[in-house]
Amino acid sequence: MESRKRIATIGMFDGLHRGHQAVLGILCDEAASRRLDPLVFTFDRHPLETIDPARAPKTLMDPDLRDDLIRSRGIRVERVQFSDKIRNLTAAQWLRRMASVYGVEVLILGYDNTFGSDGRNLNIDDYRHLAAEAGIELLTTSAVPGCSSSAVRRALSDGDTVKAAEILGSPFTVSGPVVHGRQMGRTIGFPTANININPRRQLPLRGVYAARVVNADDNVYNAVVNIGNAPTLSDGSTLTVEAHLLDFSGDLYGRTLQIEFGPRIREERHFASADDLKNRINLDIARARKLLKKN
Repeated sequence: MESRKRIATIGMFDGLHRGHQAVLGILCDEAASRRLDPLVFTFDRHPLETIDPARAPKTLMDPDLRDDLIRSRGIRVERVQFSDKIRNLTAAQWLRRMASVYGVEVLILGYDNTFGSDGRNLNIDDYRHLAAEAGIELLTTSAVPGCSSSAVRRALSDGDTVKAAEILGSPFTVSGPVVHGRQMGRTIGFPTANININPRRQLPLRGVYAARVVNADDNVYNAVVNIGNAPTLSDGSTLTVEAHLLDFSGDLYGRTLQIEFGPRIREERHFASADDLKNRINLDIARARKLLKKN
């Protein structure tokens, strides 16, 4: 057992939306007032990826980034590998382990959160009783209305990146290395960076978006981003994420770019000719500049 006394919380914290941020704020405040060290238990993957892969949602945030952002608040992160052994731990076993191995004296349970293989059958009074048996005081938090990872996914699936950002408290972002594509955009005067996104990541609805793109040197560029199959210039068989950086020229291959999504401009369309597509892209660029100027 560790000698340090801790106050902890547990959850996926996928996306670190405003509801999560509220829980972490309470964790830090209670830690300071009680003179305990704050600790977050989180997981290397969504539990459903092990329990029922077909139902597992796509992730909103890379786990490394999530953990770094939590640590930036001065909180220790214990990332648990969601193995079959962990999957089968009951809530009581979790609580005993928290107390005996990590020195947890207080546990904060976020609104509507559960843990343990029997969690679906437990209510908050059950958790409080089990925690007391393990020598842990249980605190609960109120809901932040409308804030959940599921709500973010629904907004993104609808193409409503503005609503997603409101729930998250910041723009929805994805990142990945620039890879070689078909370079079709270059043939019509609009070169794009083809960004390789982890297939387990949630993406917004297909379409054209205003965005900001950040490179590894922290340079920020306004951009127009297309998520889709580029039906006018390709056979439309492959889903791609392509960013046309405004007022930029240079080689981006192999570099990692982060896309911060702004509002959706339009749905993806098939145009009758390359000239029609060029005209539409010029309108998209003008619209993106206007939208990004407001934000």
